[in-house]
Amino acid sequence: MPAAPQQPSSFSQPANVRFVMGALVATMLVAALGQTIITPALPIIVSDLGGIEHISWAFTAYLLATTISAPVYGKLSDMFGRKLMLQTGILIFLVGSMAAAFAWDLYSLVLFRFLQGIGGGGLIVTSMAAFADFLPPRERGKAQALVGAAFGISTVVGPLVGGIIVEMLNWRWLFLVNLPVGLIVLGIIAFAFESRRERTKRKIDFAGAGLLATTLASLVIYSSIGGTVIDWLSPQALVILAIAFVAFAGFIFAEQRAEEPILPLSLFRINGFVVSNTMGFIVGTVMFGTITFLPSYLLIVKGFTPTQAGLGLLPLMLGLITTSTLAGSFMSRTGRYKILPILAALLLTIGAALFSTIESGTPVFLVLAYTGLIGLGIGPSMSIGVSVIQNSVPREVIGVGTASANMFRQIGGSFGVAVLGALFANRLTYEVATVTNGSTQAFDAQSLAQLSASALEQVRAAYTMALHPVFYVCAGLGVLAFAVGWLLREVPLGEPHEEKGGIEATQPAK
Repeated sequence: MPAAPQQPSSFSQPANVRFVMGALVATMLVAALGQTIITPALPIIVSDLGGIEHISWAFTAYLLATTISAPVYGKLSDMFGRKLMLQTGILIFLVGSMAAAFAWDLYSLVLFRFLQGIGGGGLIVTSMAAFADFLPPRERGKAQALVGAAFGISTVVGPLVGGIIVEMLNWRWLFLVNLPVGLIVLGIIAFAFESRRERTKRKIDFAGAGLLATTLASLVIYSSIGGTVIDWLSPQALVILAIAFVAFAGFIFAEQRAEEPILPLSLFRINGFVVSNTMGFIVGTVMFGTITFLPSYLLIVKGFTPTQAGLGLLPLMLGLITTSTLAGSFMSRTGRYKILPILAALLLTIGAALFSTIESGTPVFLVLAYTGLIGLGIGPSMSIGVSVIQNSVPREVIGVGTASANMFRQIGGSFGVAVLGALFANRLTYEVATVTNGSTQAFDAQSLAQLSASALEQVRAAYTMALHPVFYVCAGLGVLAFAVGWLLREVPLGEPHEEKGGIEATQPAK
């Protein structure tokens, strides 16, 4: 069982702390962009490599790899140091990028994207954990705000940069541009970070790592192909679910007996860990849901171009960065944080509820305002959640705790969007029944251009109505996050606290 968390009186800060922080943020930005930069190039890649029936896996492979690698990197960075794991992650990411640039067919591209994601997941998690090594608790909020900014920027900038690169060069440069940036960051880490000099022999929990990776991979695959490639309750889907449940049961069994578990089960008895990750799961669902459905609404209902639809996510990014920064500053000044995720969940709920009222004729500025409100609600989870977890768990498992935040948010996004997508598809089929005889083929650009003005308006209205249940659910999840937030026990940052038997004994701050 992990020892009680201790807040040391001083932290070993590198002399050029701002330089190192910049390198860490740049590292995370590169890894986050790796997921989104490819999206505008998918049609071009298909025309070059073929395999249109599997094109979504060029995107999903990266998401899957970052999800399953996160907890492994978190644990290994606790055991062997952040520097070694950052260097390892960068090298794997660069090798995967170089290989993807020279992919000869879609299958090889998917394989190399998976390799790239294995490195990318390590970069994100280890960089976030590294802040806790040289920043005291109160200062971590500002650092994690930079993390939130990096993720927010990647959401909008990734597709835009990808589009520019594809137009000016070709899709292979989407991967080659990572090389100079990655090599620069690799050099900075080599000279600016101190190496861990500990020589204690450590046991790696291979069984736990493998079973956890199998569980997470099965869930991501099920949520990615369920309802699209295969039916949710088809024999193939049920086999995938069965694998997930069996692997999870095996993981629990293995972790109870491991000397150094990959994800200590005692962490799930820590209030800050459980509450923050629960809220992170919910926020991941709403965030990825908005990112998925807003551009399609702007494309189909408002007649935007793909570039304009991508820019429609700009209010989400700005809202996210604004409240992430403000929340980090507030936490650093006061050492308090409980009220922040509660207020954020309230904003998230209001934004989603307003989004569920939009019609085909709703002014664009209102739609963008609602999107910005959702972004305001997402932001604090980026800067607060990780800091709360790092302040709650024992210092020797900070990497594991940090990795859990990314893991739960990614799983929430992947699984949540799959469920929301199924809900949307079912409602869309119902709404268009009287307009297109139940066919949803009318929603591609060519078919829309052939419709009469009255039929086009009916189709757009049907599409908008199909979005309402999606955001009803998002609003309901916001209410749930609001309720869960009140369960958080606030341990003011910078003040030591104790645990008894792995369960927090600290009372909520008055």
